[in-house]
Amino acid sequence: MVRAKFFARTALGLALAMGVAAGGVSAPAMAKEKEKKAEAPKITLSKGFMPAYQAAKTALDAAAKRPDVVAGREAATAAENAYRSAQGKAARDTARAKYDAAIAALGTVVAAENQAVENAFTAATTPDDKFVAGQLGLTLGQLSLDKKMQRRGLQSMVDSGKVAAADAAKFNYYIGGLAFDSRDYAGARAAFQAAIAGGYTEGGIDGLLADSYFNDNQVAEGLKVLNAAIAKRGAAAPEDWIRKGIVVSYKAKLAPEAVAFSNKLVEGYPSKDNWALAIAVIRDMSQFQNQEQLDLMRLMDRTGSWSEARDYFEYIQAADPRRLPAEALKVIDLGIASGKLQASDVSVSDARNIASGRIAADKASLVGLERDARAASGSAATAMAGGDAFLSYGDAAKAEALYQIALSKPGVDAPRVLTRLGIAQTDLGKTAEAQATFAKVTGLRAPIAALWSAYAKSKAAPAQ
Repeated sequence: MVRAKFFARTALGLALAMGVAAGGVSAPAMAKEKEKKAEAPKITLSKGFMPAYQAAKTALDAAAKRPDVVAGREAATAAENAYRSAQGKAARDTARAKYDAAIAALGTVVAAENQAVENAFTAATTPDDKFVAGQLGLTLGQLSLDKKMQRRGLQSMVDSGKVAAADAAKFNYYIGGLAFDSRDYAGARAAFQAAIAGGYTEGGIDGLLADSYFNDNQVAEGLKVLNAAIAKRGAAAPEDWIRKGIVVSYKAKLAPEAVAFSNKLVEGYPSKDNWALAIAVIRDMSQFQNQEQLDLMRLMDRTGSWSEARDYFEYIQAADPRRLPAEALKVIDLGIASGKLQASDVSVSDARNIASGRIAADKASLVGLERDARAASGSAATAMAGGDAFLSYGDAAKAEALYQIALSKPGVDAPRVLTRLGIAQTDLGKTAEAQATFAKVTGLRAPIAALWSAYAKSKAAPAQ
């Protein structure tokens, strides 16, 4: 399991505070508005539509003041707030049922008004009629908190062709939000795409478009949309968008995508929590053995992103108190100091005793190991072992030199040596060289190298 806090988006709630959504507009008032604003659409209602319009407007104006409508709205609003704040699936399902019931009850209270507006939709034959019928529908939808009616009203206004192009894009955004809240994800996608095509960029619309795919079980397409949206925003891409990409990829078991989003997360937002999340994702989704695990856990150490006892135990196991005693001892002591490991734990005390007992002899062997590694007859394995020993003792300069020698020898495990050469270079502050080295790592270690490269890049960046 990934051990980090994921931030999931709740259902979209949109407040429709638009001037065109006023509680009905008479034909004379529209004419007066035209005189004030030349850009306003010229509205001329058909004779067949006028009676239905006037009846609906009168009914809506009166209903807005009725006690039973006011009480129904208050009950529905309270139910919606309870639904949005509910935690856990069972609680949310229960709250959603109560919210739906409250909306249905309010709909019953305004049944006559609903019929009046329905009559207006039926009577609308011209673009102007349909625009005004849409206003009536939107007003009714706001009065009855009926998102479907709000959406229908907005759609009628857009379809009438009487809405300015810039406003049409905004209206499509609202339509998409209402469709999203109604779980009509196909409708939400269509509206969001229309809004984007019209130049609308507000309200995190790209992220919502991606969510409309995710919520409709179209994960691959949603990830493409989300990735493109993040790329378009660049450094300004919201952190929760990137985390969403990680969560969705992880749950769908799409390792390459999860790794890519993890890298984006720490590149843009290199907090300890985000490093812990990125490392956990890569660790959990890859088939690493001890040697790969060791280099990933070294990154956890450098970033201080320890989360639980498992982190320390896995690092100790990968380092092996018999092979890299100084490094294993350092991790044991860090774990005990953090409170995640208990000194009285037999597995901890045994590992500590083994590491402590090995350090003196291990240090004494370093001189001969370095000599053999630098010898012309030395093998790649000997040079790599020397580099590993010095890296574990924190002597990054000697480790770098011996890894370079190892790379010049036949039979070298290049991905492993390159990874550790990059680590040594990062420790030395040679961040540009480290990034170039990590870029050469291929195969199973590539995700580890990519994360290390992001860390090296962050070390090179000027302090904020």
